[in-house]
Amino acid sequence: MPNMTARSVVLSVLLGAHPAWASASELIRLTADFGIKETTLRVALTRMVGAGDLIRSADGYRLSDRLLARQRRQDEAMRPRTRPWRGDWVVLIVTSVGTDARTRAGLRTAMHDRRFGELREGVWMRPDNLDMDLGPDVAARVRVLKARDEAPAALAGELWDLPAWAAIGHRLLDEMTATPDIPGRFVVAAAIVRHLLTDPMLPTELLPADWPGARLRGAYHDFATKLAQRRDPTQLVEAT
Repeated sequence: MPNMTARSVVLSVLLGAHPAWASASELIRLTADFGIKETTLRVALTRMVGAGDLIRSADGYRLSDRLLARQRRQDEAMRPRTRPWRGDWVVLIVTSVGTDARTRAGLRTAMHDRRFGELREGVWMRPDNLDMDLGPDVAARVRVLKARDEAPAALAGELWDLPAWAAIGHRLLDEMTATPDIPGRFVVAAAIVRHLLTDPMLPTELLPADWPGARLRGAYHDFATKLAQRRDPTQLVEAT
């Protein structure tokens, strides 16, 4: 298991907590599970306040506005809003990619973040079952079309490596079940979050059998809830 720094533990805990706040004593109790000394934690908290990650108040620490915005983005990405699928696909045809490598890489990242798959260079597709905002930067560089396909499941298989994604998901579920200690489960939970951010969020009709997406979300929710209760046993905090 990789070493967890005080900063990474505190940020992970608060990004998964609603409200994103904890007292110093709660953070001391949580980070002790990771072998982090109280003096180390207090130094880290002081530095995080100075860096604008946290805001200190009389009763504890909360995420700064910048990190609250990151929490909202994470929450939305973990559980994107879906709607019934009627067979249509959204097709984005790239009309302007920019001349420098950074701009082109940024556009590709934006496409992946919005859960599009690339059929061929400059052609990105996904089922039209998500409420999404392309954002002005992407919208200015693409033409948006609607299409239908006679073999939509096969098309989904071309756009995403679904067996590989599912295999990683099942492995993470097994690791979460097999890991008994809080630090180990914490690391697995972080890996689950990263994996879920790449879930293409396909309609049920296009998913392979035994797709682990819902179970991964449930496993993360259960762990985040237990971690919140460990932070403050008298309070239930809604986890993402």
